Amino acid sequence: MSTGGTGAARLQLEGVSKRFGGLQVFKDITFEIPPGDLLGVIGPNGAGKTTLINVISGNLPPTQGRILLGKQNVTGKPVYAMSRMGVVRSFQQTNVFRNASVRENLARALRFSGAEGGSWRGIAELLEALGLAARLEEPAEKLPYGLQKMLGLMMAYATSPKVLLLDEPAAGLERRERARVDALIDHARNALGCAVLLVEHDMELIRRICPRIMVLEAGSVIAAGAPDEVLSRPDVIEAYLGPGDSEGP
Repeated sequence: MSTGGTGAARLQLEGVSKRFGGLQVFKDITFEIPPGDLLGVIGPNGAGKTTLINVISGNLPPTQGRILLGKQNVTGKPVYAMSRMGVVRSFQQTNVFRNASVRENLARALRFSGAEGGSWRGIAELLEALGLAARLEEPAEKLPYGLQKMLGLMMAYATSPKVLLLDEPAAGLERRERARVDALIDHARNALGCAVLLVEHDMELIRRICPRIMVLEAGSVIAAGAPDEVLSRPDVIEAYLGPGDSEGP
């Protein structure tokens, strides 16, 4: 099998929309993430952020618009095909094989993605940084919640993706554990040349690591740009806190 994540690629969305019957989840989403770049996506609950990841990753087809990986049109391809082309996602909740060891969880992720050939090389340092190196033989169910989250992220990273879609990776983590998320994203961008899309509610993390962000509100993009500039906008503050609040997200 070929390794889907070999080589860098640009992720590009052109006018992508998703509708469920009469419900418009999001509409006309357009952006691009070059190799090694990071785009943060923020917005209140129900804004369509997770559905956007589901559409990009192939879990759901878009209603309209195009998704490009490099020069290839991948619109509507199923999740297994997207994974093997190097588009990999994480989940908000822990998503590990609880009865399997940490090592076997990583091996299963590699088999699913078709990235088995030599993809263990170069990840030892990151396993150490995430607190998993000494626990490879332990069942995933024995790990504390934070390490289960790290394992889920590591399962995505270990496939050497071209595009990494992270859905609230810091949710439920302590401050020290959130620094491990920084380490993984840094490795993905700099060691793999990965295009990273980060959906996150942790504004401290967003300000710390994102060079640019996009704000979704009721399925529409209401702002995009540098975090400090965007997060100080009155319409963004209102989207999070409601009218009349003076402090930003």
